[in-house]
Amino acid sequence: MRKFSILNAPKHVLLWIYAIVSLSPLVIMVMNSFRTTQQMATDPLGLPESFNLVSYQKAWITASFETYFLNSMFVTITSVFIGTAVSLMAAYVFARSKRRVFAILEGLFLSGLLLPVFLAILPIFYLFDALGLISNLWGLIMVYSALSIPFSSFILAAFFRQLPIDLEEAARIDGAGYFRTFFSILLPLVRPAIATVVVFRFVPIWNDFFYPLMLMRDRSAYTLPVGLTRFFGEYQTDWATLFAGLTITTIPLVILFLVASKQLVSGLTAGMSK
Repeated sequence: MRKFSILNAPKHVLLWIYAIVSLSPLVIMVMNSFRTTQQMATDPLGLPESFNLVSYQKAWITASFETYFLNSMFVTITSVFIGTAVSLMAAYVFARSKRRVFAILEGLFLSGLLLPVFLAILPIFYLFDALGLISNLWGLIMVYSALSIPFSSFILAAFFRQLPIDLEEAARIDGAGYFRTFFSILLPLVRPAIATVVVFRFVPIWNDFFYPLMLMRDRSAYTLPVGLTRFFGEYQTDWATLFAGLTITTIPLVILFLVASKQLVSGLTAGMSK
C-alpha cells in the first residue's frame, strides 16, 4: 500500500476540488428533478422535501420521452455493436496480414478520420431520400456504424499488434481454427480495447444532434438530442420536468462509465509501462 506523502497533499486537494466542481451540476440537476418549480423559484439550491416522481412520469409519458429514449437506445446500441464487430474483424486482418493490399486498405480506412462528418450530409441525405430511408432508424444506424469504423479499427489494430503471434500458432497446433482462435483466445485479451472503443463511440452517438436533425422528419423517429429541443420549447416554464428529462438522458452515460470504467482505464493505459 502506498504511504500518503505530505508532498502529495496539494495534488489530492486539487483533485477533490475538481471532482466536487465537476459533479456539482449533476447533483443539482438530480436533486431539482425531485422538487417542484415553485420550490426551485424560492430556493434554487435547496434539497427536495420528498422524492416525488411526478416530474419523471410527466417527462416519460406526457412529453413522449419514452419514444425518444427508446429510439436513442436502439440506435446507439445497435450502431456501436455493428461498428465494433466490423472493426474487430478488420483490425485483426490489418494487424496480422503482411500483404500490401491490406496495408493500402488500412490507410483507406484511416483516411475516414480526416473527413469532417458534416461534409457528408448532402450525399447521405440524397442517397437516403432515394432509398426511402429518411425518418428510418436503420438508416441512422448505417451512418453511425460507418462513421465508427475508422476510429475503432485504428484502436483495435494497435492492440492486436501487441499480442504475441505465438498464441495463435500454439492454438493452431492444438487444432483450433481461425474463428476459434479469434473468438476464444484473442477477443478476451483485447477486452480493454473493446471497452475503450464502446465508450468512445457510445457517448458521441448518444449525444449526436446533427444527423438525427437532418435525417429524421417524423417526430416518432426522434432521438433524445432532437427530442430535447422540442421538449425545452414545450416545457420551458416547467423546470422540474426539464430537470427530470435531463436526468433521464444522463442515466445511461453514468451507468456505462461505472460498468466499463475498469476496462476503460486498462485500455487507455495499456502499453504505457513495460
